[in-house]
Amino acid sequence: MLILVAIAALYNLAVFGIYAFDKVAARNGDWRVRESTLLWLAVLGGGIGAFLAQRLLRHKTRKPPFFVVLPVLFVLQVLLAVTLLLAPAAAIAAIQAGVQAIGGR
Repeated sequence: MLILVAIAALYNLAVFGIYAFDKVAARNGDWRVRESTLLWLAVLGGGIGAFLAQRLLRHKTRKPPFFVVLPVLFVLQVLLAVTLLLAPAAAIAAIQAGVQAIGGR
């Protein structure tokens, strides 16, 4: 479980860094990261890093997909992380049930 936490933390740190890179690029008029890429990075587990970057760096605060999606992802991913840490067996069973329900199996 500790390895999973470390991987998630590193991934969120990387997402934060990519948002910071995009902020600097925006200021300098340089090449930017696509908005769809930034959102997908958040959706795929980097919601905490993306949300913190949005708040701390004041980046992507006025764009509708970002000011709506990032806070929601932040809350959901924090809840998932806390659940995985406090009740890993129940959390994994719930995730498996959800995946099976979506997959129709």
